[in-house]
Amino acid sequence: MAKKTAIITGGGRGIGFAIAYQLGKDGYNVAIFCRSPEENYKENLNLLKKEGIDYIYIQGSIDKAADRQKCVDETIEKFQRVDILVNNAGVAPKVRADLLDMTEESFDRVVGINTKGTMFMTQLVAKQMLKQEMMGSKRGTIVNISSCSAVVSSTNRGEYCVSKAGISMLTKLYADRLASEGIYVYEVRPGVIETEMTAAVKEKYDALIQQGVFPIKRWGKPEDVAGVVSALCSDKFLYSTGIYIDVDGGFHIQRL
Repeated sequence: MAKKTAIITGGGRGIGFAIAYQLGKDGYNVAIFCRSPEENYKENLNLLKKEGIDYIYIQGSIDKAADRQKCVDETIEKFQRVDILVNNAGVAPKVRADLLDMTEESFDRVVGINTKGTMFMTQLVAKQMLKQEMMGSKRGTIVNISSCSAVVSSTNRGEYCVSKAGISMLTKLYADRLASEGIYVYEVRPGVIETEMTAAVKEKYDALIQQGVFPIKRWGKPEDVAGVVSALCSDKFLYSTGIYIDVDGGFHIQRL
């Protein structure tokens, strides 16, 4: 029986790799799409090999149309189909600057990769899914990895918040457009997850965790996010689309 295939953008490290590893163990072929050379992630990719996960690594940037097309083309050439897209690739501002000092260049870079890239990668993959013969209970699953920053203000990285809020709306739009086609769209909002991106602010979040800002008093792990993505890609949510799930240790709970 043919296996389903998952594309994970930014799947070479951190949350993206945890998702790729989990979906591979779930039985999917895995296509990892990243900007950096494959050699940068040799240790992680060796873990896929040890598990017997069939994967392909595609180098490119989600904000470039030709690279997005290359990703889909090489995935189809290798595995013949795409059943899952996990839009995980994203960047933070190079410099955290007050909202009144944010530059247009920083805004364009962050929104161009995080929001515009997600918009058009989803469009491309959805069209591919519509060409394919349906396997199982649905034609496809799209999971957008946004952030608690979609709804939480951080005035020293406003462009990041705006970019993630845009992904929340993209989730609703695509869920609405594709539901009748048998394609389900979801959003996952990680909170403070222990990755290279958060390493620079480790002391800040260590202190907040100790202060009890997060009801579950620990750092989130990439595997916490991967487990939720795994469930959404299964057939356990066949009467839900356009929803989001917080993976944030309860941070979203308003408390007195």
